Amino acid sequence: MKQKPYLFDEFFSSGMEESISPFLKKSSKKWGENIPIKNAALAAILLVIAFSLSFVNKEITYLLLAFVYFHAGIPAIIKTAEDLKTLEINIDVLMTLAAFISIVIGSGFEGALLLVLFELSGAMEKVVTHKARGAIHNLHRLAPKMALFIDENGEMIQKSVTEIEVGSKIYVKAGEIVPIDGEVIDGASSVNLIHLTGESMPVFKKVGMEIPAGATNLEAAITLRVTKTATDSTLSHIIQLITKAAEAKPRLQRVLDRFGKRYATSVIALTALFIFTLPYLLSIPYMGIEGSIYRALTFMIAASPCALIIATPTAYLSSISSCARNGVLLKGGIILDALSRCKIISFDKTGTLTLGELTTSQFEPLSSKINPDEALSIAYGLEQQVVHPVSSAIVSFASEKGIKPAAITDFNSVPGHGLSGKAQVDGKKVDVYIGLSEFIQKKTSKEISFEKKEGELLSLLLIDDECFIFRFSDAPREQVKEMLESLKELGMKTLMLTGDHMANAEKVAKSVGIEEVYADLRPGDKLALVEKLSKEAGLAMVGDGINDAPALARSTVGISMGKIGSSTAIDASDVVLLKDEIHLLGWLFSKSHKTMRIVKQNLTLALAVIVLATTPALLGLVPLWLAVILHEGGTVLVGFNSLRLLKK
Repeated sequence: MKQKPYLFDEFFSSGMEESISPFLKKSSKKWGENIPIKNAALAAILLVIAFSLSFVNKEITYLLLAFVYFHAGIPAIIKTAEDLKTLEINIDVLMTLAAFISIVIGSGFEGALLLVLFELSGAMEKVVTHKARGAIHNLHRLAPKMALFIDENGEMIQKSVTEIEVGSKIYVKAGEIVPIDGEVIDGASSVNLIHLTGESMPVFKKVGMEIPAGATNLEAAITLRVTKTATDSTLSHIIQLITKAAEAKPRLQRVLDRFGKRYATSVIALTALFIFTLPYLLSIPYMGIEGSIYRALTFMIAASPCALIIATPTAYLSSISSCARNGVLLKGGIILDALSRCKIISFDKTGTLTLGELTTSQFEPLSSKINPDEALSIAYGLEQQVVHPVSSAIVSFASEKGIKPAAITDFNSVPGHGLSGKAQVDGKKVDVYIGLSEFIQKKTSKEISFEKKEGELLSLLLIDDECFIFRFSDAPREQVKEMLESLKELGMKTLMLTGDHMANAEKVAKSVGIEEVYADLRPGDKLALVEKLSKEAGLAMVGDGINDAPALARSTVGISMGKIGSSTAIDASDVVLLKDEIHLLGWLFSKSHKTMRIVKQNLTLALAVIVLATTPALLGLVPLWLAVILHEGGTVLVGFNSLRLLKK
């Protein structure tokens, strides 16, 4: 039987190694890793050996120097040729020109040193870029790569989501994540859509209803007809946006990019001018280590802004990479600039400051004939048999009180409504039900009356004809209080903007330490308030779901919640917290401030090298070899300084 070839997603989902291919062995793969750095290292070793032998054997020294120029010079020549083909004069052209002119004036060692250090600094920049891109590729792990495809014969086959077309049928088991958008054609179940709505209350789905990719199927298996391909999924949209992050360059970096091309042309022109004018101005010859060609070449190397040009992109890429590894995705370095300018941060309540996960806040009997602990035990016995946010809240509540689950027989689940069964009470078996009030009311002839606040989530337990009520609340996220304290230490003002009632909003705000609350806000009210605050001072808005999208778009920096998130919120926001780890916000703002400090340090160092070395070079106070070390050493130091931002 012929083996079906693996697709990209299928291969990584299979858990197999690349070594299943006879052409991709682990030993051979290592040879292809970090080639620029290995090449620069080899050239550096050859240069050191050549210098050591220069005092003993000139012939071998020249041979080794030739190898150095081959390893470090050929890549530079190829890049320069490509640039000159498009009539682009940049730093690469300038450095290659300086290195090979060094041979003409008898400074082969200095030229070789320049090529080696230039190759090393370029390799470092590639490593930083690769790290940033590699972290972004980890996004593929967030959603299922495979789906249970139903073929024409009704057989189920594990198939890559990239191969599944619109109109195909897929089977989603209880507890699984829906891999592709689809319409229910068989079965019924409750699904969790927290990534779209920000609300933890499950939504009942039956035949004819659509379910988006990323929804968690909670109760029963369902069959879907695919309505969108995998490439149209929310996660694919995130990856496309983050891939374009490099295009959203900060203003300073865009200025330096334009500056670099003009500056390189100016330096080459000044070098040519000094070659012909220095003999008249300083009464020096053209050739020799005191000649105008030597000094002008030293000036050209000292004045080259390599460190200046990489000062900002390496810093921003390092920060973006660090953020991506922490599940914080930024749409380019420009967002780091904006984050550092924000003085106010506002939060939505539900699903943002709170978990979006239910906890049992109150359990009360509506009659007193049955012991509450016995009733809670029965509820535990029913709810432990299903996967559901309400079930989890009740099971956790009972476990914390040390209650054991009661034995339940004749168990039955009615998806989207409730559970039923039989339990032993006072020596006899009675019918027991738990679920929505409408479901429970149909199971008893008694009128069930209770007080319900607006927006409150309830579940009723019916034991024979005796009723109990569970009330649920949405608990604040862990470490939110500490996160808000860290933001205040950075001098930021914290607000809550929510459409919820003032009483609920103030309760949550008080528990986490937010003093200023705006509640009962309609989307238009929230948008107007965000616009006003953004104009007064930089405002970061943290929200989740479609309802927050307008405010996220209008704020200085929009930060969206959600492990996958709605496409609308992702479009509107500048930052995506993939893992819902809101406690990272303090770290994120600190990272933005640290990035700005690193950028300033890099620029100061780069400018200092240029200013302090160029004029002395023309006066003959700085030799060519020292100019090379100062120039490339500054570039390497800037690179290493930027790499500090890779730390978590």
